Amino acid sequence: MKKILAFCSAALVFAFSACAQKNDAIAPSTPAPGLQSDVYTDADLVWEDNFDGDQLNMDNWKYESHEAGWVNKELQSYGPSTDNTYVKDGCLVIQAIKKKGGIYTSGRINTYGKRGFKYGRFEARLKVPNGKGFLPAFWMMPVSEGYYGPWPRCGEIDIMEVLGDDTSRVYGTIHYGDPHAERQGKKNIDGDFSKDFHVFALEWEPSEFRWYVDGQLYYKTSEWYTKTASGKPRPYPAPFDKQFYIILNLAVGGVWPGNPPANAKFAENARLVVDYVRVYQKKEYDENVTMPEKVVVLREPDADGNYVQNPRFEEKENMNDGTGWDFYTAGGGVGSATIGGGELKVKTKNAGTLEYSVQIFHTGIPIEEGCTYEFSFDAKASAPRTILAAVSAPERNWIRYFKDTKVELTKKERHFSFNFTMKDKTDAMGRVEFNMGNQGSTADVVIKNVVVKKIK
Repeated sequence: MKKILAFCSAALVFAFSACAQKNDAIAPSTPAPGLQSDVYTDADLVWEDNFDGDQLNMDNWKYESHEAGWVNKELQSYGPSTDNTYVKDGCLVIQAIKKKGGIYTSGRINTYGKRGFKYGRFEARLKVPNGKGFLPAFWMMPVSEGYYGPWPRCGEIDIMEVLGDDTSRVYGTIHYGDPHAERQGKKNIDGDFSKDFHVFALEWEPSEFRWYVDGQLYYKTSEWYTKTASGKPRPYPAPFDKQFYIILNLAVGGVWPGNPPANAKFAENARLVVDYVRVYQKKEYDENVTMPEKVVVLREPDADGNYVQNPRFEEKENMNDGTGWDFYTAGGGVGSATIGGGELKVKTKNAGTLEYSVQIFHTGIPIEEGCTYEFSFDAKASAPRTILAAVSAPERNWIRYFKDTKVELTKKERHFSFNFTMKDKTDAMGRVEFNMGNQGSTADVVIKNVVVKKIK
């Protein structure tokens, strides 16, 4: 998702947080940890902003101004107001505000034209807002966005995104390609990113991106590409071989987070608070790189030939716990899911505006070129309703290996079975998904005995 905001600062390395007043609700209550990297040292620090003083350092940052709805159907407008973006007690604060008449304002800053970087470690210590509809981001865009062409060919680097209604999970992503493709990692913690400050970092090198939270590596990738407008591939590591600038912002509403409810709490709940931003770089990088040869490793099925891990343990709300299943809401969807007793149970409070506004899915399904598969499951609902079933490709611009198919559910459990043949190249990361958004019903859904099995 696109966003924009950034920081700048002094030339000294501080072992402790720049936020000085520990008795202030804005400032961190504990000192900042030291650099936690196996690749970079304090001597590699080339730029930082600790947000000392009482105003933003305009030698490093600039405000962005955009009307509501500018991207992603977001509700907020961005502007230079110090009500939305200010420095206090050694921290940068980006404050989202709800005004009369359903008008929202927020802040977005960046280092464009001030500071640009190619490769390095990009790190920020920050605390995110809490509440449905808030989407803070620490990310980067190319200084010369037109060099490889418009988004997504130009590339985008998302260091940190945390949904306001799921504040125990962080996302790290790169966007690229033509058509759009992405590589994304995510990390769940036992705590809450909105309750305390955490350190989010990305190490970007010519042939690899690595994402960290609190010093822990949670995702890395060496796979990306871009093309010319005519479809000719550009040499690797394009588009990530040019300078990018830093962005910080707080979005309200939009396609991914959905819109905040009418009774949403703002004030301190709607703040992105940043202790510092730092950039570390080596004196030189070896740019003579080629994309590593991708070895496709296909996961083995179970004894019955099924690639889906069906739930067989106690009921729990944490879907992302090694079972392969996960739950997702977007576009105003509100719901919950539990797993256990051999069943997946989905409750919907608001169906949202998108078919995938309420969604449950299973990742890591290997789909081989030229093979035919059975896709089957049992399902019922608390009242007659429809859902959409599909087998998709999250790493290939969400194309469908088995097209979205409407399934009619009743109170009586029914068995559904379909066959499809894989016509694309082998994909080790296919995905089974069930979409329950925007279909005229919020009836509860129960799904079990999901099967994806090679039959030919």
